[in-house]
Amino acid sequence: MLNPRFALLLFAILAVQTVFAQKDEKPEKAIRTVINNFFTGMEKGDTVLLKSTCTADPVFQTYTVNQEGKLQVYTEDFDEFVRFVGTPSKDKYKEEIEFEAIHAEKSLASVWTPYKFYLNGKVSHCGTNSFQLVKTPEGWKIQYIIDTRRRGCKD
Repeated sequence: MLNPRFALLLFAILAVQTVFAQKDEKPEKAIRTVINNFFTGMEKGDTVLLKSTCTADPVFQTYTVNQEGKLQVYTEDFDEFVRFVGTPSKDKYKEEIEFEAIHAEKSLASVWTPYKFYLNGKVSHCGTNSFQLVKTPEGWKIQYIIDTRRRGCKD
């Protein structure tokens, strides 16, 4: 049988190690999970999952060529985007991303993800997403996304 003092000391050491291990843990895994869940929600039409990855009022923007051939920033309405995702469609949407860079500190993260967007299994367009995430009491949430979009991408 363990000496009660030894057992208490062992418990205290393990508890302190667990706390320090959690503090040293890098947030990249949690950030990747949030972004992957965003795209899973989008692909499956799961608006609950999609909304759970974002703050209450996220900003969505695209920087792309307008009809006159000039680059322009377009701001998308998040609620409209959620309605679109949740509307049943015969079309299948999928965005494949690569995590090229994740920079994070205690409450703010910036993530760079080149992507290809597929419509019904064929490349529709490609570009790069830039995510800004904030750490909330519920965990990391997407506050801002801006992306580029271009055609003529190879599969």
